[in-house]
Amino acid sequence: MPATSLDPVLITGCSSGIGAATADLLVKAGHTVYATARRTETLADLESAGARTLALDVTSEESMTAAVKRIEDEHGRVGTLVNNAGYGEYGTIEEADLDRVRAMFETNVFGLARLTQLVLPGMRRAQRGRVVNVSSMGGRITFPVGGYYHATKYAVEAISDALRNEVRPFGIDVVVVEPGLIRTRFEDTVHASVAGGAGGQGDSPYAALLAQNAANTSGGYANPLLAASPESVAHVILKAVEAGRPRTRYIVTPAARAMVAARTIGGDRVWDAIVRQQFKH
Repeated sequence: MPATSLDPVLITGCSSGIGAATADLLVKAGHTVYATARRTETLADLESAGARTLALDVTSEESMTAAVKRIEDEHGRVGTLVNNAGYGEYGTIEEADLDRVRAMFETNVFGLARLTQLVLPGMRRAQRGRVVNVSSMGGRITFPVGGYYHATKYAVEAISDALRNEVRPFGIDVVVVEPGLIRTRFEDTVHASVAGGAGGQGDSPYAALLAQNAANTSGGYANPLLAASPESVAHVILKAVEAGRPRTRYIVTPAARAMVAARTIGGDRVWDAIVRQQFKH
């Protein structure tokens, strides 16, 4: 851990997956880590490993305010915020339940934004700090059936780009981490959200598309050449936390880098051809 470490580190969404792996790795690297989740009982292993644990629900103003105040009371300010909490609500644009979509935006976008607002005054006073936003390759590319999820990650990308230039004069860095397919519970959430939404009915006009999406999702996460472990993302976040001059963006997994490059370089026609190839229905 470098002497210029921006501790303490506050991490959201640590009950499992990327958040849990990141909190564990940062603790092992010697950082002061506040691992958070809505239910603190899910954080028992991290607490045993040396993390400090807090209840934090990013859809609750009271919860977010209390967590930040606790850390500021103990350390003066949050040194690094890792905005990791998020999930995917999937379905076609026509059929998705918009109440469920709004709930996803509350977690993925507005919770991230509000928690960032709460930690920034302390970072500005200290004239140093770092915000690491866990986005996704889905913030750079878009597939059918995931449009609303992609929209949340595109929003995270835009917020991060604006924020980076707003807070640079205060010595605050903003970093975006863009994982590809990561073996967490995300795949199960995708399947459950489609099955539970309007598009889950067998008589949907998009039934063939939904079936192909389910097959693509399962196949992708089962393919070791495409999917990686949460620990692989944790190592990238550790790098972003400890770097003296962090990169603006870190794409995780070779497959994600290849797809983002294809979208960026090839443009709409090339990307649409790739999508058509994957969604033959």
